[in-house]
Amino acid sequence: MSGENIEYERIPLSVPNLCGNELRYVTEAVETEWVSTAGPFVQRFEQALADYVGVERAVACQSGTAGIHLALMEAGVKRGDLVLVPTVTFVAAVNPVTYIGAEPVFLDCDDSLCIDPLKLEDYLSTQCVMTESGLTEKQSGKRIAALVVVHVFGNLADMPVFVELCERYRIALIEDATEALGTWYSSGPLAGRHAGTFGDFGVFSFNGNKIITTGGGGMIVGKNAAALQHIHKLSIQAKNGESDHFYDHDEIGFNYRLTNLQAALGVAQMESLPCFRQIKKSNYERYIERGLPLLDYRPGTDPNYWLYALQTGGRTKQLMQALAQRNIETRPIWKLIHTLKPYLGSRAWKIERANRYYEDILNIPCSTNLREDQLERVADSILELMRG
Repeated sequence: MSGENIEYERIPLSVPNLCGNELRYVTEAVETEWVSTAGPFVQRFEQALADYVGVERAVACQSGTAGIHLALMEAGVKRGDLVLVPTVTFVAAVNPVTYIGAEPVFLDCDDSLCIDPLKLEDYLSTQCVMTESGLTEKQSGKRIAALVVVHVFGNLADMPVFVELCERYRIALIEDATEALGTWYSSGPLAGRHAGTFGDFGVFSFNGNKIITTGGGGMIVGKNAAALQHIHKLSIQAKNGESDHFYDHDEIGFNYRLTNLQAALGVAQMESLPCFRQIKKSNYERYIERGLPLLDYRPGTDPNYWLYALQTGGRTKQLMQALAQRNIETRPIWKLIHTLKPYLGSRAWKIERANRYYEDILNIPCSTNLREDQLERVADSILELMRG
């Protein structure tokens, strides 16, 4: 194969860009000795994100996974309930359902890779019935408690439909916006509204490969101030008052609070977020100009272009291996969650399109510090290999 036995510089898939005030702020946290879950950067980070997405309050937590767990609990999901989830997503969007003892019902994707709203409406209208305890699945008799919508790769799901369905059927709506910070509607009745702000709760992630990072960490936003205050309480072991020194805990809580050191990174990264969005968009458009068949984003939105999804025509594994030989890191789409060992036997409603995309998507390098020559090498390599 062309390109073998040549020493290539490694081009990673997606790595952090610490080009701003990260070192300055982390040094300040260290020098003032505020390094744990208390400290001023936590509140600064929460306020910065709340201001950015246009909500009154955000609650920092240990990870996006922790955020989804807390959101599900606050939404009233109980043991034995059913929660509607996508099969095309990272497993962290679904595992918290099982933490509570609820059960997932897996849904197919549309061409955005997000949940197919038509399949969802079909399931709700044909497989469920409204009872005194709420929407109930006919087959099992279990309550449908919530829907978890994931904005896959930063692409907004069809939120007007999901909001209407959840209101009609009286189920909680939780947005997994862990990949979609900086994505919003650019036109229509929802213009200006951000991913994560449509549901009862929205959750963001700051893992190392996200558009901004705190190394690890998450943030929760929501419509109800009292609910967010309770989520905050649960995240600090359900302590009655942050300044309480008598260890009074009146319910089961969690060690889910973000540290001040992480938040210091977050404050600096938020300052760079507008620039990162522009770089992501520019690199995406450059790949398109070079002729790469990348999956498009939903019309009427301004996405953050977090990950670029190359449509391989069913040659994902072959391309991934060939690019690895050229030291270009790529990754396939996640293995469909309903096919994973822990979820075999779970309900899966008419999964069709997801099976095709599983064989047809490869994420390609998209870091905000990707150089022009690196982008050109990626594009040239993919075009050569896809022609071969």
